[in-house]
Amino acid sequence: MVKKFWVDVPQVSLEAALKCFVTRFHAQANTKKAKLLLETLESLVEANTIPARMICDALMTSEKLTYKVADKWCLTFKLVRRIIGGVDYKGCRDLLRLMLEKAQGIPNSDNIHTLSLVEAVYDVVKYVLDRNTCLLPSYFAVNEITKMSVEDKHWKLGQLLADFVQTFRFAASLVTVAGRCKLLPIVGHSSSNANVWQLNPNSLRFPLNGPLPYDKELCEPQIALLRYVLEQPYSRDMVCQMLSLNKQVKQRCFVLEEELTNLVVLAMERSEVDEDGNNQLLWQHLSSQVIFFVLFQFTSFTDMVLGLYNKLKGRNLRKGRDHLLWVLLQFISGSIQRNKLGEFLPVLKLYDLLYPEKKMLDLPDVNQSSCTRKMAGTCIWIHLEKKAQCDKMKLHRPMPLALKGHTEFLTQCLHSKNLPMTDYKIALLCNAYSTNTDIFSLPMGILVESIYGNGQMTTVLPGSITAAAPTQPLPMSMLDSLTVHAKMSLIHSIVTRVMRLAKAKSNTALAPALVETYSRLLVYLEIESLGIKGFISQLLPSVFGSNAWGILHTLLEMFSYRLHHIQPHYRVQLLSHLHSLASVPQTNQNQLHLCIESTALRLIMGLGSWEVQPQLSRVFSEPKTMQLLSSDSEELNKALVLTLARSMHITGYDTASGSRSKESGTWWKDILTTILQFTPHSWSSHTLACFPSAIRDFFHQNAVPREDKAILKRNVDAEYRKWKSMASENDLVAHFSVQATGTPQLFLCILWRSLLEDNRIAPTAYKVLERLGPRSLSGHLRTFADYLVYEFSTSAGGQHVNKCVEALNDLIWKCNIVSIDRLVLCLALRSLEGNEAQVCFFIIQLLLLKPSDFRNRVRDFVNDNSPEHWLQTNWHEKHMSFHTKYPEKFYFEGLQDISCQPSQHQYLPIYFGNVCLRFLPVFDIVIHRFLELPPVAKSLETMLDHLGGLYKFHGTYLV
Repeated sequence: MVKKFWVDVPQVSLEAALKCFVTRFHAQANTKKAKLLLETLESLVEANTIPARMICDALMTSEKLTYKVADKWCLTFKLVRRIIGGVDYKGCRDLLRLMLEKAQGIPNSDNIHTLSLVEAVYDVVKYVLDRNTCLLPSYFAVNEITKMSVEDKHWKLGQLLADFVQTFRFAASLVTVAGRCKLLPIVGHSSSNANVWQLNPNSLRFPLNGPLPYDKELCEPQIALLRYVLEQPYSRDMVCQMLSLNKQVKQRCFVLEEELTNLVVLAMERSEVDEDGNNQLLWQHLSSQVIFFVLFQFTSFTDMVLGLYNKLKGRNLRKGRDHLLWVLLQFISGSIQRNKLGEFLPVLKLYDLLYPEKKMLDLPDVNQSSCTRKMAGTCIWIHLEKKAQCDKMKLHRPMPLALKGHTEFLTQCLHSKNLPMTDYKIALLCNAYSTNTDIFSLPMGILVESIYGNGQMTTVLPGSITAAAPTQPLPMSMLDSLTVHAKMSLIHSIVTRVMRLAKAKSNTALAPALVETYSRLLVYLEIESLGIKGFISQLLPSVFGSNAWGILHTLLEMFSYRLHHIQPHYRVQLLSHLHSLASVPQTNQNQLHLCIESTALRLIMGLGSWEVQPQLSRVFSEPKTMQLLSSDSEELNKALVLTLARSMHITGYDTASGSRSKESGTWWKDILTTILQFTPHSWSSHTLACFPSAIRDFFHQNAVPREDKAILKRNVDAEYRKWKSMASENDLVAHFSVQATGTPQLFLCILWRSLLEDNRIAPTAYKVLERLGPRSLSGHLRTFADYLVYEFSTSAGGQHVNKCVEALNDLIWKCNIVSIDRLVLCLALRSLEGNEAQVCFFIIQLLLLKPSDFRNRVRDFVNDNSPEHWLQTNWHEKHMSFHTKYPEKFYFEGLQDISCQPSQHQYLPIYFGNVCLRFLPVFDIVIHRFLELPPVAKSLETMLDHLGGLYKFHGTYLV
């Protein structure tokens, strides 16, 4: 009869009927009758009249169900335990949540009454969590459990839940990094895109996967990690990656703002005990960080200042006040003209804390760079007063008495007729009045004139090139003493002048002081927009458009030998520009072509392993906008393959381990395919054995046939006979300067044979070389390298080998037909096997060590120069001394002397480079190749003994 009643209840009313039934159950005072009612519900489940889930839901959601009514509580949970097996997994998940919520209030005591209540819930929860019953996927259960605090549960139930959660400990260790909280990135060499460093921008917690029982420290804010990275030089891009900050989107990050403020306070604390000035670098770094993050509106300058005030209030930290106000001056001087005065007024509150003196401060020593820091507070006040004057407002408070003496001193300096460059008065005036154009022009004009010259005095550069006279750049101490705003004005003045001289095509080269000063300014990250960004996107294209090849050569030298910490996307952008330049007919002149190729090689080899995949995959997704590969230089493309292999080996970015999508798994294959289309080539088996398996398999599948050396030998013999037999000079020039596709490129082989057999080269060779041009000669050099190896391999040895080396040496140093760095690079990258490979390395060793020409240059350069060029004021004198002793020759000058041909070439100005520095990226490749072949690896030690000193001038650490 009961069953018939429930069968007749309409489906839409069934839930309401059950609620009424459950309410009736809770209202029943007689325990036996209450038990009978629940047995009725159980029978309905067994007869499939009512689903088990619907009954369980009605029982658990009842407001009457409370642990305070013990008998109803226990009866309810016992029924649920008996029928929950018929509930689906989603229903079990919801019921588990309801049961845990209901059990939330049970008192945590040991009396018998409480234990019986807990036992009732315990039996059901244990049954649901039992993996063998298969009622509920365990990850659903752990998700529900971790949503609520286990500590709030009764100890018996809490122990059950805690033990269950702990069963996921192994799963948690699988999806996280061991010791993650103890790991710290090596900024600049760790993957800034790696998820291991990613933090939630609101909480600074790691983005952990799922509600697993991670170690407690993993779930806490990683303040120490962020602070560590913020303290590191060149870390701002990594900070942006860690906190998912996009420069294109204005998004304020409160945790970043808080940590920057804490870092400034930490620097103030360290200054209290810093007797040796070791805290100076931290303050310089903080200045750059604050400007960057405030400029892109990731932090609020006003709120940072207020935060500093609150944290410093009552702490009596004053020894670092000069540094603190210097940091604030950097941003204020550059932005106060574009913003409202009110945004900067909170700085005035800091004066109350930092300048409590009741008398004027002593004037700092203007012969020391520290005077600019000590007067930073005065400079800020002058900028605020100027802004108030422009806005027709008043500050409504007087300048602190402590600073009045400083202001009077600056006023006296303005009226002084003598402002020497030997002290820092000019820097002080620039810092104080950079927003007052009427006054600022005086000190800035003196700075500019010191590096421009007066247009009357001149000096000499290598190649007898006339340049403007000043040779001593502005020292780094002077540049460090200028505010960002003053630096921006100075660099803008320099760039404007260079562009004007480029358009005017002046016959006088840029002053060495100007070039060195400009290169020093480019390293300041805080002036990036006018600095390196303007260098790449504005100055280089403008100079190229003006066909100012001398200035273009100078800019490339600066990038190669002076700029060591440039962001990778700028380097890749420059590499694209260089490949475009190399294809232009006007750049097909020996010295400029050599500079372009050398700079490109340095850029390629200098790419860090963690930089390769993000940069190259980005470029190849936009193939129409950037040209990353050389269309004709096999050596540059091979260098890129080596860099790619190094990167994949270290980072694991390959299809087996690093790919996270289809694109990330094939980006390198697109690069290699394009390279083989431009410059088909192969690799030696001992090199392929060192490549990652993915690259090795690619080259096996795309094998390029190798030229038969015996055929090469016959072709050279035939062409050499023609060279000896042709009587007409015009016929010789016409025949050997043919550049049609498929024509054998053998002319360098012929010239070497001439030196080997006749100990001379006919004067006609100069005309042939002139007509061929450096771009075409690159192909002849590759053939010549193969021919050299063949000749040495088949040589009888002894005296003949010595004669071969002498002829080769004359080709490089006497006739000036090929440069040693290009020939060694070409030899090192040839694809040779077995004995021929060993012979090739033997030739390289002979070239570098047997004749004294190169060894002497390396020895003298290493002994007379310092890699810390930024500390030198006499670089130009040392540079000229080296070039006077070892002049660089680019236009076959040795042949010109033989043929009595007048020089038709104008040397391009050389400010920094020489054959020793050009050889460094080539040396990297030589070392790699020697290590690949064990039989010749011992020779590497000998080479390093003689040439290893060059590595102190190496600007990049390959990681």
